[in-house]
Amino acid sequence: MTTPPRMTDAAALAFHRTRATPDALFLHRAAADELEDRLIVVKKSFTDTGVVSGYPTNWSGQFPDAVHCADSDTLSLAPGNHDLVIHAMALHWANDPIGQLIQCRRALQPDGLFLGVCFGGQTLQELRVCLAEAETAITGGLSPRVAPMAELRDLGGLLQRAGFALPVADAMPLNVSYRDMWHLMRDLRAMGENNALYLRLRQPTRRAVFERAAALYQESFSDGDGRITATFELIFLTGWAPDASQPKPLRPGSAQQRLSEALNTQESKLPV
Repeated sequence: MTTPPRMTDAAALAFHRTRATPDALFLHRAAADELEDRLIVVKKSFTDTGVVSGYPTNWSGQFPDAVHCADSDTLSLAPGNHDLVIHAMALHWANDPIGQLIQCRRALQPDGLFLGVCFGGQTLQELRVCLAEAETAITGGLSPRVAPMAELRDLGGLLQRAGFALPVADAMPLNVSYRDMWHLMRDLRAMGENNALYLRLRQPTRRAVFERAAALYQESFSDGDGRITATFELIFLTGWAPDASQPKPLRPGSAQQRLSEALNTQESKLPV
């Protein structure tokens, strides 16, 4: 077995999270509200919930009866002990996301439900572009500044690789308005979401880089009222622990009716 590449500096991430403020975790609250709405439409009751999060205190308010654990490399969830596992706003920092998903599946009882939510690849796309252009122009180089978050299709594939049945991945983009880039960066720090990449630049960045990036942001991503827009993409993952009671796809060629008959349309051959 090969060791997954080290993307996140766990010590830096833990330190950043200690500086987070409750008021700045509005995206966590939006994610939790969406998860609760999704649970309402699931025709099943859950009694043994496990929640994986970097902010257990914050998420315990939404799921007070759950077992809460940190998003460490090894999750403290007992195998087969839960009928619902929620991975809450932490998967985008995981050095081994597939390992996290596999551990969540193993913690589920047969036919148990997994729900995950994390930032997706469109998150902070504006900031990423402006910082890259400014740093390249001023220093002639480029350093890692925004985590390379996974795209929707990639995360859906990870659910399948982790062994979940009936996997589904969907995205919910959120556009947030800020006074300027400096205000956005202060908010990211208050969220505990500032740069914790292992290969990040370990020396102070020249202020000229940030000033140029702020100007580029204002020029390219202004909302028309002098404010800038930042994109946050929330990706929601759904999967079930395999069980014999779950629906199975039919064998190819076993259909009893043609699709054209079901749709009441005329069937025609494709041109050669």
